[in-house]
Amino acid sequence: MDGMIKRYSEETFESIKHINEFGQEYWLARELQRVLEYSDYRNFELTIFKAMEACKTAGAEIEDHFGEVTEMVEIGSGAHRELKSYELSRYACYLIVMNGDPRKEVIAVGQTYFAVKTRQQELIDQYDQLSEDQKRLAIRREMAEHNKSLADAAKNAGVVEQRDYAIFQNMGYKGLYGGLGVQEIHARKGLKKSQKILDYMGSTELAANLFRATQTDEKLRRENIQGKEKANQTHFEVGQKVRQTIKELGGTMPEDLPTPDKSVKQIEREQRKLSEDRKNLLCNSANNMED
Repeated sequence: MDGMIKRYSEETFESIKHINEFGQEYWLARELQRVLEYSDYRNFELTIFKAMEACKTAGAEIEDHFGEVTEMVEIGSGAHRELKSYELSRYACYLIVMNGDPRKEVIAVGQTYFAVKTRQQELIDQYDQLSEDQKRLAIRREMAEHNKSLADAAKNAGVVEQRDYAIFQNMGYKGLYGGLGVQEIHARKGLKKSQKILDYMGSTELAANLFRATQTDEKLRRENIQGKEKANQTHFEVGQKVRQTIKELGGTMPEDLPTPDKSVKQIEREQRKLSEDRKNLLCNSANNMED
C-alpha cells in the first residue's frame, strides 16, 4: 500500500499541481479528471457538484475553492479548444475524491493524499491556535520526515551500517542533552522498552530535536563531511549548539522538560477517529443532498 500511495501521489497528483502568481497551489478539473480515471467529464462534473454541496454544508464558501475557468484541452491531431473547467483548491480536491467512486484504487489513494496534505496545511496555517497535543503530532511527523533526510545525509558521509547509525544518532542526543544518550533519556522518562523517546516528548522538546536534526543534515551536506567519526562529531557539536542556544534564551534544558502522559501514537489514533468522523459527516451530507 505504501508503494502504491507514493506512486500516485508524488508522480501523479503532485505532477498536475499548479502555483499561481500569489504562490497558492491549485489543480485544474480536467487534469484531475484524467488522473482519477473518469473517461467522461460530464460524469466527473457530477462529482464536482457533490463536492460543492459538501463544501457548502461544511460552512465554506464554494467560490473560494471552486473557481470557474476555461482550460485549453487537446481534442486530437494537435488541435486545442477552450473548454469550461474549474480551478480547484486542495480542499476542493479533497472533497471531490471523498465523493468519488470508492471502487477505484486511485480514488482511495487520492483520499489519503489530499486528506494528509489538507491537514498539514491546516496545521501550518493555524499553528498558534493548536493544542499541545496537535503541536506534538505536527512536529513529530516533521521529525519523522527529516530523520529520513538525516539518515541519507549520514549515509553519504559514510555512516552505512545500522549499528553505526545508532551511534551517530546517540551522539546528537548526547550533545543536546548534556551527555545523556538514548538509553539515559529513555530511563529518565520512565519509558517501557518498546516505547520511543520521540513519542514521549512535548512540543518544545520535539522542536529542539527537530532543529538538531535539520541543522545536522544541512551541515553534513553543505560541508561535504566524510567519515563516521567526523559525522558523529558534527552531530554532537550541533546538539551542543542547540543546547547552548536554549541556555542563552533562558529556556529549560530538554532533559528537565516534563514527559507527557499521552504518547504521539495515542494522539494519532484519536486524530484518525476524528478525521474518520469528519469524513463520514461530509459523505453523509453529500448523500443527503443527492437524495
